[in-house]
Amino acid sequence: MTNRGVVTDTAASINKAIIEELRAGLRGQLLRPGDEGYDQARKVWNGMFDRRPALIARCAGTADVIRAVNFARDNRLQAAVRGGGHNYAGKSVCDGGLVIDLSPMKGIRVDPAARTVRAQAGVKGIEFDHETQAFGLATTIGTASDTGIAGLTLGGGLGWLSSKYGLAVDNLISADVVIADGSFLTASSTENPDLFWALRGGSGNFGVVTSFEYRLHRVGPTILGGMVVHPLSKAKEVFRFYRDFIKVAPDELTTYAALLNPPDGDTVVALICCYCGPVDKGEEVMRPLKAFGPPVLDMLGPTPYVTHQRIFDAGFPTGSYYYSKAGFFADLTDEAIEVFAEYAAIKPSPLSGVLVQTACGAVSRVASDATAFRHRTFPYAPLIVSQWLDAAGSERNIAWARDFWRALQPFAGDGVYVNDLDQDDEDRVRAAYGANYDRLAALKKKYDPNNIFRLNPNIRPAP
Repeated sequence: MTNRGVVTDTAASINKAIIEELRAGLRGQLLRPGDEGYDQARKVWNGMFDRRPALIARCAGTADVIRAVNFARDNRLQAAVRGGGHNYAGKSVCDGGLVIDLSPMKGIRVDPAARTVRAQAGVKGIEFDHETQAFGLATTIGTASDTGIAGLTLGGGLGWLSSKYGLAVDNLISADVVIADGSFLTASSTENPDLFWALRGGSGNFGVVTSFEYRLHRVGPTILGGMVVHPLSKAKEVFRFYRDFIKVAPDELTTYAALLNPPDGDTVVALICCYCGPVDKGEEVMRPLKAFGPPVLDMLGPTPYVTHQRIFDAGFPTGSYYYSKAGFFADLTDEAIEVFAEYAAIKPSPLSGVLVQTACGAVSRVASDATAFRHRTFPYAPLIVSQWLDAAGSERNIAWARDFWRALQPFAGDGVYVNDLDQDDEDRVRAAYGANYDRLAALKKKYDPNNIFRLNPNIRPAP
């Protein structure tokens, strides 16, 4: 097929007969404005985005994805790819173009003997865990169960098992991909290994992944999880303790620090933990967490792994307005901790907060050029999340996050976790990939020379 590139954002000029031909060729639905289900299908997690695509192809399988990719390319139509739709930048929906909606593709097959799983691209974390935990198995798959596995994995995939088992991409065995010319490829260490390298952190730049195969590990069904909570007045002391504690913690323990508000409560500082080793050993490991302070609330203890995976769900509901700023830090200096405490105390919305993610242990023992995900030598990945409920609050809530991040800049390292980029972070895309960017740009030229897949943290094809 002719690859003419994407030069228009609207389907208004496309002949209706061609659209009907697309509809007839899909096993799934093709939705247009006014169709039943259209408004629900165009909604995404971040309420800031109220976009209206001309067409939504709700793909039932790989054949539908191939047809949709070919249609977008041949009609020079802007295309967005939606997995879980759980994205700060709202890139999984577009105005006037075509949404290739993978959310109906929910197939999951666990092989408990081989400890592997094959999951389609519409699967969310909660669905993935439901199937794998039936066999006492899991892999790193994020920290919020509403997140889609596709976007999470393609960006790298931090999660509660990262310290022990690495990122989602470190557990990826293979992926099935529809590339820009409509070809269907399998990417693995032995098939199209250059594409496999790019998919492991290169976001959605190289095609539409229709299924992922992961390595699984013995986890659960009960782990030690939950949090300890301290008053905001103790934030500096708690952050310093956290900084020192994770340096000596075993790989089985992944710990995040957070500044947040409990329901109808004042801002607190929390240490949130997941220990995936033997419970009796974990109790000893967690003793310093319980003793420090002491906390005003101790919620650490045995809990189902699937429950811990939902620990952030209530705090990040679909439909709120969200805006993020993020980066990687080599250390949490006392000066940086001062900034965290200062801005947590002046946030304009009680729904906003800060999550200091960690990339330690197994994550740091993979070479920086082994996958497209580059930043493995920075143990801290702070994420500022501004959250509010209506458009009237946008200006001041966005300004708070920007000012907060600006104040942290002197202490930040190079780079940013690509999954935490927001809509105005285009100038940080190169930093997200670091020294891997030029190799990614060359592979972009090979697999998507006309930048069909550009609604993402976009890598432009090399000249």
